Amino acid sequence: MQRTSTKIQVEDISKFKIKLLKWAQQFKTAVWLDSNNYQQKYSNFDAVLAVDSVSEIKTNYINAFKKLKNYQTNSNDYIFGYLSYDLKNDIEKLTSSNFDGLKFPDLFFFQPKKIFFIKENTVEANYMVDFEHEIASDFREITSINYQEPATNNTIKIKLRIHKDAYYQKLSSVLDHIQRGDIYEANFCQEFYSENSTINPIEVYKNLNEISKPPFATFLKLNDHFLLSASPERYLKKDGETVISQPIKGTAKRAVTKDEDEELIKELAKNKKERAENIMIVDLVRNDLSHAAIKGSVKVDELCKVYTFEQVHQLISTVSCKVDKIIHPVDILKATFPMGSMTGAPKISAMKIIEELEETKRGLYSGAVGYFTPNGDFDFNVIIRSILYNASKKYVSYSVGSAITAQSIPVKEYEECLLKANAMKQVLQMQ
Repeated sequence: MQRTSTKIQVEDISKFKIKLLKWAQQFKTAVWLDSNNYQQKYSNFDAVLAVDSVSEIKTNYINAFKKLKNYQTNSNDYIFGYLSYDLKNDIEKLTSSNFDGLKFPDLFFFQPKKIFFIKENTVEANYMVDFEHEIASDFREITSINYQEPATNNTIKIKLRIHKDAYYQKLSSVLDHIQRGDIYEANFCQEFYSENSTINPIEVYKNLNEISKPPFATFLKLNDHFLLSASPERYLKKDGETVISQPIKGTAKRAVTKDEDEELIKELAKNKKERAENIMIVDLVRNDLSHAAIKGSVKVDELCKVYTFEQVHQLISTVSCKVDKIIHPVDILKATFPMGSMTGAPKISAMKIIEELEETKRGLYSGAVGYFTPNGDFDFNVIIRSILYNASKKYVSYSVGSAITAQSIPVKEYEECLLKANAMKQVLQMQ
């Protein structure tokens, strides 16, 4: 199906973005991706909204990548959606049997009728030709929205799936595995949740985005399922023959004053334990990419560079490679999924230990949301620093984790988890 596009200049892009997201709520399916104007090297646009499916794929993990490959090939169009962490079971002989209060499908992608690309003050409406006559009326409807902040008086009581003492016991088990040589790093995660709770997804997302301002923010609506994400991490991007991955490992808190912040940046940059976490995952990513890359093309463009966000400082590395034109884009994702920053190394052993010790099915958490272009390029983030919500079940959830290595001190790992969880907790208590 052919597409047509119209470019329109918008005076106040910040207000337009809020109105656009509000307008999108009339549709059963919507994906919003926002870079928050974060200065990054590999950005194609500032934000994008895709709404209203003309076709879609929704499946469990069984043969999921094969089904996605067929769907992407046959669509030959923009498709937006997600890969849940549990697609690991399609790639390896693994299982996911932990508690799942959210019930997201394992994989979902859709071909949108309407897409809005935003770059600076220009909005490009990219519509299927059958709906191009709706562009003008849609813009009038969007700009006429008078969106006011609703009153927030809803109390959310947050519970821990793993209490502090149990967390320390589980970390002790991870460290035992490391000492025995079963693994040398594992990303161990825990869930915070609320039952019988109702939230306003737009308001929660907006508040989370405002206090975090991350480069890979996401609002996803799939019927009664919502993802509200302040992710700072890119999983994988393909641009022509170049593929890049940007794993995050290594975290430090922000300080109140600029001088103290500068000191924390310097300390993080040379912290042996945090650097070791990152370098281990860089090695894993290099190995993963080598399965899809042209031989000898995998390289580390950036190693353990400190990036600063509203809540934390992080160590980020950039690994790239070249791929042959004949390799299918879905095969590149399959060769590298799940992302090493959320598993550990060696990857399969780490995933088995994670499944054994964690109490919650990860689902969309530590999966990826993104899109394919008609020519087979793609860009996907890592779903962390995110709130997941099943409106029908009134179940709210967010998970956090940290990388456990031989140098890990359990109390420090617990403090890192609470630091990462702070933004989600804060916005839910603003309800």
